[in-house]
Amino acid sequence: MNIAVSSTIDRVPAALRGWLAKPRPMLINGKWVMAKSGKTFDVHDPATEMKLASVAEGDAADIDEAVRAARRALEEGPWSRLSPAARGRMIHRIGDLILANLDELAQLESLDNGKPFSVARVADVPLSADMFHYMSGWCTKIEGKHIPLSALAAGGQYLSFTRPEPIGVVGQIIPWNFPLLMAAWKLAPALATGCTVVLKVAEETPLSALRLGEILMEAGLPDGVVNIVTGFGETAGAALAAHPDVDKVAFTGSTEVGRLIVQAASRDLKKVSLELGGKSPNIILGDADVDAAIAGATAGIFFNHGQCCNAGSRLFVQEKIFDKVTAGIAANAARIKIGVGMDPETEMGPLVSEVQHGRVKGILKSGLEEGARALTGGSAIGNRGYFVQPTVLVDTKPNMKVVREEIFGPVLVATPFKDADDKLIAAANDTIYGLAAGVWTKDIAKANQIANRLKAGTVWINCYHVFDSALPFGGYKQSGWGREMGQAVLSNYLETKAITTNIS
Repeated sequence: MNIAVSSTIDRVPAALRGWLAKPRPMLINGKWVMAKSGKTFDVHDPATEMKLASVAEGDAADIDEAVRAARRALEEGPWSRLSPAARGRMIHRIGDLILANLDELAQLESLDNGKPFSVARVADVPLSADMFHYMSGWCTKIEGKHIPLSALAAGGQYLSFTRPEPIGVVGQIIPWNFPLLMAAWKLAPALATGCTVVLKVAEETPLSALRLGEILMEAGLPDGVVNIVTGFGETAGAALAAHPDVDKVAFTGSTEVGRLIVQAASRDLKKVSLELGGKSPNIILGDADVDAAIAGATAGIFFNHGQCCNAGSRLFVQEKIFDKVTAGIAANAARIKIGVGMDPETEMGPLVSEVQHGRVKGILKSGLEEGARALTGGSAIGNRGYFVQPTVLVDTKPNMKVVREEIFGPVLVATPFKDADDKLIAAANDTIYGLAAGVWTKDIAKANQIANRLKAGTVWINCYHVFDSALPFGGYKQSGWGREMGQAVLSNYLETKAITTNIS
């Protein structure tokens, strides 16, 4: 499969091509600045491997300036003096402006990440706007509590209450699989609680976050409240995680890097929240609606090219329908239209980078060499771009790399089971991760019994990949600490102060 080099960037409007043609600076203290070192790095289209843009290569010096700007904005600027309602209106306006720039943001996501423009336009961008809209409503609802005291000496009278306060300056580090949406997941709740932010974006996909920075300024966000630094994890990301004036680090990415974040933060015991990897089980019982389960399991693994931390990558199917289900998923996979993201017929684009392409190919190769059998797929495609065939593997064993490790690509491993018993639950939970899971059956009582025993932060019953800004999302075990979205995420960015007054 060879992709025409003119089939991506030439499909976007001239204004966006002009924006990409200029070296893209970072947002620090309300100004667009290049790196102090003067360095830049190139961003590439994963479908063609061609250069899309040059971006400032921030490092520790730029992180330090951004953190100082965030501290000033928190303690000296107008941000902390805004009423909750005013802060909420500003955050809501960010969501409005995201929708007003829907097509442009979707085009940037497609070019930079490789995902289909059609998907970014109906999912990534609207969900990003919704996150700001949803979180804007929480600004006026973050409340403390009056607490009656009962264990005091006789005769004393006290007034005690709690006061939630912003945790302070937050360092946020986001991944490349949903660049705009992950920025929204991080920024919206931090802003709703009154924090200020230094956002370090993935070096593979910085463009939509930089465009979002322009939207933040247009919405009226005060200087320094959000600072966006582009650069590499080993330099800019590490400096942000270890910076002594950062009060909290929020990270989404691999479990391996999450461990490094914790080590860096441990030096001064700054708060940490982590949304990490997954190897999620998707369980189909023999009485399930087979057609619905096949469609759901197909989307569960192949959505976003399998580059989802919650992808249903381990499929468990009851023996009596195993062949039918796996054949159906394989047939669906073989029909997926693969191409450049800006092609309106594309259903699956390339993987995000050469590094990710090599990783997925390597794990696929190891699985096949260890005895797994591909019902469909099993290899890379073509000699240009980072394309991999949607793959369904059977005849796997529990100790295989393809079964144990998070692949983060379009690779499904399918295993039959006899009964929905303790052995099945043990197999489903036999992973270091605990992010998500799926259960397919017409027996809702049985579905909930299974769901209650799965060690996962999200369990979908007769559906998969259902997200909402109001639903908390996060994992058990090595899938992370804390939750994103919903009311639960607010605790990531708040400190609780107890105040007691003697009123005797």
